[in-house]
Amino acid sequence: MDVHSPTQRSYNMSQIKDKDTRPEVVTRRWLWRNGYRYRLRCKDLPGKPDIVFRKQKKVIFVHGCFWHKHNCDYFQWPQTNTDFWKQKISTNVKRDENIYSELETKGWHYLIVWECQMRNENLKSTLNQIVAFLSS
Repeated sequence: MDVHSPTQRSYNMSQIKDKDTRPEVVTRRWLWRNGYRYRLRCKDLPGKPDIVFRKQKKVIFVHGCFWHKHNCDYFQWPQTNTDFWKQKISTNVKRDENIYSELETKGWHYLIVWECQMRNENLKSTLNQIVAFLSS
């Protein structure tokens, strides 16, 4: 059973941001401070990637573990309204796969940075992974 009323749950869900999330902002600030210049959410690319490096034809997606079904400790299926959430999240995953395929077809390379990778214990290795991606 949900601990919140439907009105409170609706309000909570409406406050969840889809851009400028904490993991995304941390990634962008680090990139900018280290001399990487990029564009944000280019609408002409499939999926409007979070961070775009046009000259290198590389993009970075910063995904939330819940919304994109990351196989980590931070993802778990909701206990209420499970049919809705399974369909919603499965649709997100299928859409993501189509976006990645379309980007590759157009000659773009992509990197997915997960929300859990931007936590303190994983941050340094994730930033190294980003540098390696941009250097290759």
